[in-house]
Amino acid sequence: MSAGAPRPPQAWRQLPLPFSHQPTYDAAGLFEAPCNSTALAWLDRQEAWPQRRLALWGAEGSGKTHLLHVWAGRTGAELLHGAELAGLPAPPGGPLAIDDADTARERPLLHLLNAAAEAGQPVLLAGRAPPARWHVDLPDLASRLRSIVAVQIEAPDDALLRAMLARLLAERQLQVAEDVQDWLLLRLPRTTAAIRAASARLDRMAMAAGRKVNRGLAAAALSGLIGPDSAESAESAQAVTGSDLL
Repeated sequence: MSAGAPRPPQAWRQLPLPFSHQPTYDAAGLFEAPCNSTALAWLDRQEAWPQRRLALWGAEGSGKTHLLHVWAGRTGAELLHGAELAGLPAPPGGPLAIDDADTARERPLLHLLNAAAEAGQPVLLAGRAPPARWHVDLPDLASRLRSIVAVQIEAPDDALLRAMLARLLAERQLQVAEDVQDWLLLRLPRTTAAIRAASARLDRMAMAAGRKVNRGLAAAALSGLIGPDSAESAESAQAVTGSDLL
């Protein structure tokens, strides 16, 4: 292409490799809402946990990991992933927070729960279903899981999704008008995972385009996050054309 040739209209789609943006899981970024208020109340009443164990459960992206990080930061607990338990040389000696505990191998999880019980240390677990519904073959583990109080993190409400989107955009230093945020919130799936995915896509697209986010970029960020046959998807595709790309 010669120096004087016009820039192709779709050049902004050639996305550069973005810098890794790690989500923040501190207490300041945690929003209390009806969907997580019961879980937060239980985290504040650690002394009331039967057998010093508690489980949080909910869909992917519902905020389980954030709550585990906040509790671990408050108590000094070691934060582990369920898949890591099999590789531990020895059980940790303090409080434990186990994310995706439903993915752990059965015998390491059983040994860890037993060791924590013997030491009198609290254990906070998280999974997509209550522990009583996890499919396990070891009778001793099944018995222990059935005795754990399980608290559901429910679907987020409008206020939480709005606050989360605004915070994630601010973390990425993205300036997005309120009407564009409203437009996105009306069309995105009502999950915190979708909000995180949309904000990350907006960050990459704004970097590639070298400008602020408008409705055209917002519509492009929706691709893959809503059903291809939905009316919202068709409207989004139309919004990418014309002056919205400029």
